[in-house]
Amino acid sequence: MFRICSAMGARAYKGDETTGFQSPAQDHVEAVPDLADLLELRRPQRYAVRVKGEGLRSRGIHGGDILVVNTDAEPRTGKVCVAFLLGDVVLAVLSEKDGQWWLEPANHPAQPVSDHTEVWAMVAALVRTDV
Repeated sequence: MFRICSAMGARAYKGDETTGFQSPAQDHVEAVPDLADLLELRRPQRYAVRVKGEGLRSRGIHGGDILVVNTDAEPRTGKVCVAFLLGDVVLAVLSEKDGQWWLEPANHPAQPVSDHTEVWAMVAALVRTDV
């Protein structure tokens, strides 16, 4: 809702109080998208996490970006995941070689998924607030 200020005072502008003809584009105006709805953030297994660091910049993920992750998603080779690796939380590319899953983080050598590592969630979406 816009506010229009005039010499007569402020009043709410509702959009239907215009003079002249109706805009031909009015039939094509889309509603404001609900990001929580589009990104399915109301599902219990989806979380928004903020990225720290520039480790996966080559994959288009920058520091400060917000990732929507899904803890219920099936692991897929070539996809980015959030993992616990040697006590650290890292973003890594997940790959499968000879029936073994591997984590390929930017700042560590590739590690097999084992008792010392855990894939917590798969990245489902990226939101960038600083463009």
